[in-house]
Amino acid sequence: MYKKVYLITQEEDKSNIEDIVANIKEKYNSEILEIQANQMFDIDDKNKNSLYLLYLDDTNIKQFFKKYLNSNISIGILPNDKCSIAVKNYAISKDLDEAIEDAFNIELLSSIDILKCNEEIAFTRISIGDMHGMNRLDYNKNTRIDKIKIFLKNLKEISFRSYTLTTSKDHSIQTAASGITVLEHTSAISEDSAIRDELSIHDGKLNAYILAPTSLISYIWYLISIFFYQKISLISLPKSLGFIKTTKLTVTSDKDLGYKIDNMDFYEARTIELEVVQDCINIHLGRPLLDIVKKDEKQLEEKDEIKINSLPKAELSSILIGGKLPLFKKASDDEFKDLLVSLKDSASFSYTYLTLMILSTLLATTGLFANSSPVIIGAMILAPLMAPIISLSMGVARADEYLLIKSAKTLVIGIFMALLFSSIYTLFIPLEQITSEMQGRLNPNLLDLMVAIFSGIAGAYATSKEEVAKSLAGVAIAVALVPPLSVTGIGLGLGNIDVILGSFLLFITNLVGITLSATLTFMVLGYAPIKRAKKGIFYTSILMALITVPLFISFMQVVEKNDYMSKLNSIKTLEFNDKKIELNIKSLENKSTAIFLDIEVVSSKHLDLVNYNFIKQKLEEQVDKKIVLKIIPIIKIH
Repeated sequence: MYKKVYLITQEEDKSNIEDIVANIKEKYNSEILEIQANQMFDIDDKNKNSLYLLYLDDTNIKQFFKKYLNSNISIGILPNDKCSIAVKNYAISKDLDEAIEDAFNIELLSSIDILKCNEEIAFTRISIGDMHGMNRLDYNKNTRIDKIKIFLKNLKEISFRSYTLTTSKDHSIQTAASGITVLEHTSAISEDSAIRDELSIHDGKLNAYILAPTSLISYIWYLISIFFYQKISLISLPKSLGFIKTTKLTVTSDKDLGYKIDNMDFYEARTIELEVVQDCINIHLGRPLLDIVKKDEKQLEEKDEIKINSLPKAELSSILIGGKLPLFKKASDDEFKDLLVSLKDSASFSYTYLTLMILSTLLATTGLFANSSPVIIGAMILAPLMAPIISLSMGVARADEYLLIKSAKTLVIGIFMALLFSSIYTLFIPLEQITSEMQGRLNPNLLDLMVAIFSGIAGAYATSKEEVAKSLAGVAIAVALVPPLSVTGIGLGLGNIDVILGSFLLFITNLVGITLSATLTFMVLGYAPIKRAKKGIFYTSILMALITVPLFISFMQVVEKNDYMSKLNSIKTLEFNDKKIELNIKSLENKSTAIFLDIEVVSSKHLDLVNYNFIKQKLEEQVDKKIVLKIIPIIKIH
């Protein structure tokens, strides 16, 4: 129990002061000394049995804290209309009697950290620049339409400044950012904060969030997180945000930085010194923070934490400061150099490439004649064609003449060797039957183009990300580049023009689809500006448009065939002159003049031509088209 209470006030309404004094005398029997705010620095009583009860506005409370940092005195805060920030920050009850009870509750006494900014005290946050929504504490008071207007306004108004950030361990970061928010702590009871993590009031660390979107896409996602989800967590931090947890942080720039303390006082400076003074004030917190007080003894010192991999650097920083926020993130110089070296190697012809090309072709050709899917899949994995195609895509994206010529030469050699060896190998195989594995590669349609497009996206992404490069084998299997070439070689060996044209169309579909989608993927990943890639994309798109015409026709034929098959399969059984007939359609070929059906006809009795004509008539009525039947009669014996 406190024996002496210093009631420090600037309250002009004496009746409020009298009520406070009467309450304390009645309940706690303490000696009370009333001190005016202009005399509060004259007190020099550091007795543990004394309580400093502050009935002041936010500004005077900060001045009091600044004077008595590390003085070991006990402090309580009483609520009033002029100290709303302190009341909210320390969870002080707005009920005066309840706040007095908390001020005399020893369990709520806690040594807390204080955030300083250029020697000024901050209760909650320092806001540097514009955090676009993170600093808006009144956002939820707006209507839905107003929220959308605010969202769109922020989308238009983003700008960047150069910053140099130096931590307590002299770790220096140079970047471009729109703004920085620095928090000393947050708590679970804070309803107006976008931060969903509980940042400790006792860890001796400040928490800096740096807004630096590297693309319009990442910035839009950040705005959605802030304005609609209103949740930001260190576990899943938006890519537009960097994060630094440290004891001291120095923020400098080449021009004056505007910043606010607690969203109130505005200052300007080129250098902003931020520091957390640990456990420097003994204060009675509000009862909602009792659990935090109990954690005091268990609080372990935390290490500095720096999450800045997504922050813009070097060339990208210059672009952002210049006022241009790219649609997609631009890859860093290091990322681009490493990838370019890899792609140049992939574009170059080598004897290893030649050997793998020949072996994969021979393996695929063998699998096609053997009608063996596992053997063909093995050839897909062995085939080296995907690498030069991805290099060609980067050449198109960056209009890089070296990559274009090198990868094109390597591709042409690979294609020529595949056709040569598969056709010669076919001449030595005494088989001429077109197997189902060959047949499946003779009628490409839009679905094959979609496979190529998705494979190109996956191939470009896997190539640019070292951690997923092992997925290239799966991409090679999905797109199957060598088997269509092998079928074309088989067609050359057999002299079958239909086989040649159908299979080579599939290969060209794969080649163009992968090239265009991989090119666009590299642009999205920031490896090439749109201006540089326009010409290459234009020609590739024309090629794709030309290929799409036969693919679309083929696809519509597939749709029509499936429609006919669905209608015909709806007739499972027929009855004719007490004869029950079961129908099983084995295959369907749709031609312009008629539908050719291979069909099993199952009956317990012998069927004659009249019965078969009856079946033909019923099927033709179902599809409204002439049908030619190839019937396999099956007699069921009970």
